[in-house]
Amino acid sequence: MVRVVGVDSSTQSCKVVVRDARTGALLSSGRASHPAGTEVDPQHWWTALTEALAAAGGLDDVAAVSIAGQQHGMVVLDEAGEVIRPALLWNDTRSAQAANDLIAEVGADEFAERTGSVPVASFTITKLRWLRDHEPDNAARVAAVCLPHDWLTWRLRGYGPAAASALGPDFDELVTDRSDASGTGYFSPVTGSYDRDLLVRALGHDVRLPRVLGPSEGVPGPGFVVGPGAGDNAAAALGLNLADGDVVISLGTSGTVFACTSQPSTDATGIVAGFADATGVQLPLVCTLNAARVLDVIAALLGVDHDELARLALQASPGAGGLHLVPYFEGERTPNLPDATATLEGLTLASTTRENVARAAVEGMLGGLAAGVQAIRDNGTPMRRLLLIGGAAANPAVPIVAEQLFDVPVVVPPAGEYVADGAARQAAWVLSGVRPEWKLTGE
Repeated sequence: MVRVVGVDSSTQSCKVVVRDARTGALLSSGRASHPAGTEVDPQHWWTALTEALAAAGGLDDVAAVSIAGQQHGMVVLDEAGEVIRPALLWNDTRSAQAANDLIAEVGADEFAERTGSVPVASFTITKLRWLRDHEPDNAARVAAVCLPHDWLTWRLRGYGPAAASALGPDFDELVTDRSDASGTGYFSPVTGSYDRDLLVRALGHDVRLPRVLGPSEGVPGPGFVVGPGAGDNAAAALGLNLADGDVVISLGTSGTVFACTSQPSTDATGIVAGFADATGVQLPLVCTLNAARVLDVIAALLGVDHDELARLALQASPGAGGLHLVPYFEGERTPNLPDATATLEGLTLASTTRENVARAAVEGMLGGLAAGVQAIRDNGTPMRRLLLIGGAAANPAVPIVAEQLFDVPVVVPPAGEYVADGAARQAAWVLSGVRPEWKLTGE
């Protein structure tokens, strides 16, 4: 039996799955937590990866590994390969003004044309401008920039600072894939190349960047092949084996709407990000900062668990008696309102019930993504069904309310680690040269 490993290094934790390369059968799995916060020392990711791999049985007899990870995070390295400062994560909004400055200098239309996206505080390019503006000494030390999955892939292959690695800080061996590169703000998913003028405009000088591998291109690891990896949403799309007309709503820490299509996106409004996928086509995507945690906070406010929250929500009528939750608890990315706060509107003596508050939470979370679904559709992406994935999709009220909000069929696939599964599918693809047609987890 040939074993492959898929890794999902997400905001909150590291998940590992070990699968049979031929059938996709799940053989083992492991998990380890990441620290909370919007900036994290990458060493925590490495520690969690080693713990999760050990829990899954280690890397003995593994033929290939691929790592998927949270997009956008800024990992900056000095000449010795040392991490200069804690990585700023996608959900760190301190670079909102830097995004505005870059757009003012370059233009939204120009950014959309050159990179497929208009940068917001999530993007790596805005974090690099923030670093230049607020920590100029650190910015001047930057010799290489990579993303979370790039850095973990590099470390797994044996590279890194001399004190922590056998092969040393060889920046030629930093690799990435087009899906994650397309979330930096200085890469074109259409041409497949970096836009170094934009990079220099942000950071102030040129640096080493990861080499972009093809969808099934592998590189040597210590006893196994290592795949290019992917951004988390692109890996989930690969894990789900998306077909034309499939649109995904992912309800995790963030909320995303995405689809795989051959049609590039150049949305100058910034609503749709024109990312690349992990197979060679495009991944138009809309992202919100507020998703599953909207339900978490309202459940805590009401003093109930998620099953009871669902029961309460389904007892209320659609529209929640006029209650409307604007769920911008942590600012928002789409629309681009990094300093916004949440608002509960429509409170009257009659409407202020536990049932209506619960219903408003579910409708508010999904309503923010409904605009994204329409934007993806307006971008020319065909839409025959919606797939709900992520932690909040397991709430019994969510698919029912989603069916009432959207005018296409809603499907909840079997629960699974689709990002890690996508990475495992990629690892098997690298080995065989043929993209596996595994069934979905749980089928």
